[in-house]
Amino acid sequence: KEIWCNESQERYVLAIAPENLDMFQKICERERCPFAVLGTATDDGQLVVHDEHFNNDAVAMPMEVLLGKPPRMHREAKRITREIPAFDLSGITLEEAAKRVLAMPSVASKSFLITIGDRTVGGMTARDQFVGPWQVPVADVAVTALGYQSTKGEAFAMGERTPLALLDAPASGRMAVGEAVTNIAAAAIDEIGNIKLSANWMAAAGHGGEDAALFDTVKAVALDFCRSLDLSIPVGKDSLSMKTSWQEDGKDKQVVAPMSVIITSFAPVSDIRATLTPQLITDGAETELILIDLGAGQNRLGGSALAQAWGVSGNVVPDADAGLLRNFFNAIQALRPKLLAYHDRGDGGLFATVCEMAFAGHTGVSLNLDSLCYDVLGNDVDGQERDGKSLPGRINDKLLEVLFNEELGAVVQIRRDDRAEVMEKLRAAGLGAVSHVIGTLNDADEVRVWRNAQSVFGAKRVDLQRAWSETSYRIAALRDDAASAKEEFDALLDVKNPGLSAHLTFDPNAQLVLPKRPQLQVADNSGFTAQEQAELQAALGANVANPAAADVSGVKAPTIVGSRPRVAILREQGVNGQVEMAAAFERAGFEPYDVHMSDLQSGRKHLSDFKGFAACGGFSYGDVLGAGQGWAKSILFNDRLRDEFEDFFWRADTFALGVCNGCQMMSNLASIIPGAEHWPTFHRNRSEQFEARFVMVEIPQSPSIFFKDMAGSRIPVVVSHGEGRAVFKDGQQDKAIQAMRYVDNHGKVAESYPFNPNGSPDGITGVTTHDGRFTIMMPHPERVFRTAQMSWHPAGWGEDSPWMTMFRNARKWVG
Repeated sequence: KEIWCNESQERYVLAIAPENLDMFQKICERERCPFAVLGTATDDGQLVVHDEHFNNDAVAMPMEVLLGKPPRMHREAKRITREIPAFDLSGITLEEAAKRVLAMPSVASKSFLITIGDRTVGGMTARDQFVGPWQVPVADVAVTALGYQSTKGEAFAMGERTPLALLDAPASGRMAVGEAVTNIAAAAIDEIGNIKLSANWMAAAGHGGEDAALFDTVKAVALDFCRSLDLSIPVGKDSLSMKTSWQEDGKDKQVVAPMSVIITSFAPVSDIRATLTPQLITDGAETELILIDLGAGQNRLGGSALAQAWGVSGNVVPDADAGLLRNFFNAIQALRPKLLAYHDRGDGGLFATVCEMAFAGHTGVSLNLDSLCYDVLGNDVDGQERDGKSLPGRINDKLLEVLFNEELGAVVQIRRDDRAEVMEKLRAAGLGAVSHVIGTLNDADEVRVWRNAQSVFGAKRVDLQRAWSETSYRIAALRDDAASAKEEFDALLDVKNPGLSAHLTFDPNAQLVLPKRPQLQVADNSGFTAQEQAELQAALGANVANPAAADVSGVKAPTIVGSRPRVAILREQGVNGQVEMAAAFERAGFEPYDVHMSDLQSGRKHLSDFKGFAACGGFSYGDVLGAGQGWAKSILFNDRLRDEFEDFFWRADTFALGVCNGCQMMSNLASIIPGAEHWPTFHRNRSEQFEARFVMVEIPQSPSIFFKDMAGSRIPVVVSHGEGRAVFKDGQQDKAIQAMRYVDNHGKVAESYPFNPNGSPDGITGVTTHDGRFTIMMPHPERVFRTAQMSWHPAGWGEDSPWMTMFRNARKWVG
């Protein structure tokens, strides 16, 4: 029963032709993937499960019982009208609203959640959540590349407005679609019709008016709103059991989740490098911020974070206008070359939107709300009370509505010189009446709000960012190492933090020049006899120009120096970084080969066939035996493999690179690697959590062949590991040859978190051997060998990032 009924998501069922079973078995054996043949497909319409132990059929039934035509389900749905009071803004000050809204979980930083997920594996990530030199998690859209040579890609973005469903379910569905569109608009997408949607519908079926709410929302979204936008929903799922009931102390209790739809939008991207981000540009030129208000001044607060922060819901919710939304998307794509920054208005409203842009740009912002509050100034200037409120009260309410409504829209940054052209294009798109110039940057590093030539709000950017980050900090302090979490939170106090930077002591665009030599030859140290060398040359024959096509079967495997030296991309069960590693070596002029440890153990492949190997990142054996230790022990405890690796390491013409899990594995092979006797082992991060970050490292002077002529350079790089803390035996740290170390954004050796994400002493995160042929490191340069793969990079960098140089250095060393 357990085998038949359990819902383990690690198990998959697939059907293959019987004649392919041998091939399938070989693939599974190579990948260490256990499988079982459960049975065969028959055409008798019977489902039979035979029990060999009891020699009977545990299950024997006609398939039509399972897959026949069941009676159609009928539901009676009743719409329920709720009388909900309006949101009374009396007594709410702008200062208190700012503080509470920025701390709301739906608005506040999600860093605690994002940094524990590997966002860069595969090397295809072009835009992740963290934006700019200060790595603030505010990106609107995710973008991935289609390939390692391509600038085309795919964009993904989400939208949800579940709180609105308590008040107006169809509006919540339209707003979810609208938010997905305004988010994905940050990517370079040719047409709105290229966007496809996935809808995840959730409701407590049978509860109250939820069935009717679901029906109305599906109709509003799928049949009306999406059609008017030329959007389709080709895929989705539903979860219609969103109610939990139980008894406690003899009382019936239940928790019911409101009807909701989560929209995921995805679309092809014409240029992954053209993605807009919320980072405000501070290059000295005069710039302006423009709000494109798709709510057209309605400023509805129902379901907003502001309302939730005061424990109410309000009664009038935002809604989406399909015509305005379509015009908005088209205008953003047309204006892309003129836009410096972009951020859609979502949870927290305009105030949170602008604050997040200021955080990402590490700058102050001054807002002037006159054009958004015109009705108060224009119509209520006599100071008399109306609707029970004086003019100051009405002005305060209007400010709160303008700053904290969550209508659809976006804020964009432009050059002041481009204002006329940008506004003209917005007017041509039918957005002139809803587009407002609302402010500019300031040098005071404060967020300021002005109304009618008077300052109505002002706060230091760092104080607001701390308020926005505190929720994440509090969660991390409870879940992870509290001291590490506190160090990250306190790092925000450094207002002079310059952010990520790059200091290069080499030319990353230098062409790879190799010494002239015959295109193919048998290496002098190959150990071949004269007769064997003659047989090899005869086997190669006319294929000297194309050694890969040569038939050398039956000839002892040579060490060949050719135009593209062979490098083994080594992996084990659970390793996941082999593809990007192969791509980096291939771009550097190597011929990479996928080599699984099972290939070496079975004798299908031999290390003697290769000039070098790269041990890749991942989680070999799930790290249940310790980081990389299971992988290393599979070598050390196998006499033949141990000898093969030891022979490889002692050959004078070989090299090896270990990254992340491969670094951990090779550190445990130090006893058979010449010159590695002082290497550390790698243990659980000080933060007690998986760390996925983009941090600064420095390349110190070392003999590593990978870092030749790179000493003194400081470059941002990806880290993604749970056990990267270097631990040395007593007295060994000073003897180890450092190849890479963490530095903070000021260029000093990093001891504090998160600049040193794992707590290694002296920031050590890479070491090498005395001759430099073998280097191990925890960061992932192979995931950022293209500039487009970097979460941030200085303007003007070309296609190849500086990390490409280390792979080309290895190619030059081979010759």
